[in-house]
Amino acid sequence: MMLRSCYRPLERCFGLRCCGGGGGGRDKLLWHTDLKSHAFGDYSIAVAQANSSLEDQSQVFTSPSAIYVGVYDGHGGPEASRFVNKHLFPYMQSSEFEVCETNLATESWILCNGVVLFVQFVEFATEQGGLSADVIRKAFSATEEEFLRLVKQSLLARPQIASVGSCCLVGAIANDVLYVANLGDSRAVLGRQGSGSKKNLVVAERLSTDHNVGVEEVRKEVEALHPDDSHIVVYTRGVWRIKGIIQVSRSIGDVYLKKPEFIRDPIFQQFGNPIPLKRPVMTAEPSIVTRELRPQDLFLIFASDGLWEQLSDQVAVEIVSKNPRAGIAKRLVRTAIQEAAKKREMRYADIKKIDKGIRRHFHDDITVVVVFLDHHDSSSKRRFKQHSLGCTTSPVDIYSLSADGSEEDLYS
Repeated sequence: MMLRSCYRPLERCFGLRCCGGGGGGRDKLLWHTDLKSHAFGDYSIAVAQANSSLEDQSQVFTSPSAIYVGVYDGHGGPEASRFVNKHLFPYMQSSEFEVCETNLATESWILCNGVVLFVQFVEFATEQGGLSADVIRKAFSATEEEFLRLVKQSLLARPQIASVGSCCLVGAIANDVLYVANLGDSRAVLGRQGSGSKKNLVVAERLSTDHNVGVEEVRKEVEALHPDDSHIVVYTRGVWRIKGIIQVSRSIGDVYLKKPEFIRDPIFQQFGNPIPLKRPVMTAEPSIVTRELRPQDLFLIFASDGLWEQLSDQVAVEIVSKNPRAGIAKRLVRTAIQEAAKKREMRYADIKKIDKGIRRHFHDDITVVVVFLDHHDSSSKRRFKQHSLGCTTSPVDIYSLSADGSEEDLYS
């Protein structure tokens, strides 16, 4: 009981909810934060685990004048997405540090995902125009290079680390400008008020690019880069895959598909089948969209492909527009799982009973962050409101939070 009483104040403070609420019918593999505030409105986040180890990672960082959202969908294991979750945001912010190193009078610090972030330089740099597409691109590159360094250091003990990777979706808002950057097939979708005959409707506008060879344009792009390889993209197991292995063409990690020398390394060959590569078949170059916020922009949905495999952009936007804000990310996740269940002539109640790992046969890990856009004037006094500074990070593994179905176990 003492542990329970300690947990509840933390729950109120940080907005934490685990396992879809109480009761015997809860989903032990669902985690969510119903609603928290940021400088431009509110946000909601939810994650459902399907893999034995949660491969999706996500985080939201807010300051009085900015918000950063990260969704990282790992593949081959959780190592790459966990690495990105710890390193990408600090790289984005350290890129801005030079701008404000002489203005440290009112510094603030916050602990986010085990990393101490210096908040004042984020605030100052965004005010000075420090956040840019170039800053974001350099942060992606630095994260990729640092992960490559980790792979080289770890190869002897863990050769499989050369084959793990992560899609990477980042959204940032500062000075009323929205930045969306991505690698892979996680997706950012804007919900905006329609115009003309659709003025009373909320319309979906996709802001990110799916780097997935299932998309014909992406497939042709990859084939054009490898004209001497007739098997660069192969249709196998019901989908198109690069070298018959992977669907996405851009990522953090997947070193063995980017550095042919790893394929030839005897250590890695003991782990995996050698694949003849003349040149890299994947890149870590993000697609970046920059866009000024407009009055008709209502909200943003950032999600891993686990959501988009089940719901269209427009259906997801309509769900958000027609339902209460609190718990809206959880509602999207549950709706996606219900759709996955229908495909197997099952119910969501049946899916909830399935253990992690086995559950991956029914749906993927699913991460959803919904960001509402209530305020577009970043110069107004509301940007200094009390609750706009903070960080929410999804659990490294949801199942470990609820293995025995009791709150006390969270802190045992």
